[in-house]
Amino acid sequence: MKSALVLAVFAVLPFPPDMLPAADEIPDVAAVMADIARNQDRAEQMRQAYVYNQSLVLRFRRGNGKVAREETREYVVAPTEKGTSKHLSRFAGAYEKDGRLIPYAEPGFTYKDLDLDGELIDDLADDLADDRKSRDGISADLFPLTSKEQAKYEFVLKALEEYRGKQVYRITFKPKTHSWESEDGTPWQGEILVDTKDRQPVLVTTRLAKGIPAPIRVLLGTNLKGLGFKLAYEKFEEGIWFPVSYGAEFELRALFLYKRKIGIALNNSGFKRAHVTADIRFDPPLQVDGTLREPEVKPIPPIPPR
Repeated sequence: MKSALVLAVFAVLPFPPDMLPAADEIPDVAAVMADIARNQDRAEQMRQAYVYNQSLVLRFRRGNGKVAREETREYVVAPTEKGTSKHLSRFAGAYEKDGRLIPYAEPGFTYKDLDLDGELIDDLADDLADDRKSRDGISADLFPLTSKEQAKYEFVLKALEEYRGKQVYRITFKPKTHSWESEDGTPWQGEILVDTKDRQPVLVTTRLAKGIPAPIRVLLGTNLKGLGFKLAYEKFEEGIWFPVSYGAEFELRALFLYKRKIGIALNNSGFKRAHVTADIRFDPPLQVDGTLREPEVKPIPPIPPR
């Protein structure tokens, strides 16, 4: 893996005329991304002082649109010195059988020997929202914000814009290489909106830089359509930015006969500062619900061409 960040060439920057900064104010994209990496590291350290609630909804739909499997998981999250401690406080799951949704009471449940939905939904919950090495549980290799991940991408500063009342830089990114094998499992492209003052990400949108290799599609009957993620951040205190929402909707086809449209929606809320000496208790105990809430998982809009 290459270690140096590729410097983008600013031949033409499509800044709107009324927002065009002076020549000496146009930032170098490498410097901006380096600031983001440092600020992310600093923010992660500061997040150790906070406890918050996390809600995760996963929903699998069949080709006809009917729900095949769905789960709602609620956690109390306490960042630790080296990662994240998550306590499951509420769970509700259901699978479809003979036209009815049948509830179940715990994660990892399978109702038959070959239950692909049950195995896959549990794996997705762990892989995409329970990274123990991350301060927020979200897998770091999905978003090129840390120095390690940035080294795999090329970045270009496209514009200075306004987003929800904030001045932001719009920065696009793509993999440095075009081979699945050489990208170390990081085949993403997309864009980042960066707060110009704090140099913190406000919104990160990703999608696959290319499709599944043809041999896999042909030999294994496996394909992914529309895979991508959207991660939004908000500022809570000076230097404290938290990821508050994270979502995706994509279609998976596997083993020729298996087809699902998968929706993922994660929300963080209820941020509270915890004292270092406090004894954090997870009360009340796990609650099991027989029915699921039905929050809508909105599809990720495509990134408009510029």
